[in-house]
Amino acid sequence: MLFHLPNDLKHFKEITSGHTIIMGRNTLLSLPKWPLPNRRHIVISDQLDDCFEGCEVVSSIEEAIEKVKDETEAFIIGGGMIYRQFYPLASKLYLTVVHQDFDADVYFPEINYAEWEQISREDFHDEKNKFDYSYINLERK
Repeated sequence: MLFHLPNDLKHFKEITSGHTIIMGRNTLLSLPKWPLPNRRHIVISDQLDDCFEGCEVVSSIEEAIEKVKDETEAFIIGGGMIYRQFYPLASKLYLTVVHQDFDADVYFPEINYAEWEQISREDFHDEKNKFDYSYINLERK
């Protein structure tokens, strides 16, 4: 991650706890500790011999979707390729928008806001965080 927002980490924990999180291999390896408590982990990797304790490894988004077909909600947490593959299938987006430009090698797909309805928005500015940010929840129209 490009920045450290403690409140966002708490928010992430609150909304994903009790749900499945789906990610690519590099995203899993970037976590400081895994598996994250009280969450089912599905890792999409082309290296099926990968064995990550507490995680299920699948080879495709189709296989990941099959594993969560009976769940009411699952969270896609990265990386960039995984976001791009799942974006057209998403019915909801839980976004943390940091109001700062960054140079990075991976970005979230560009959002066509005409396809989405904003359900909620919370804006944050305080001295505890280096950057202003917002939580924006969208549902596909």
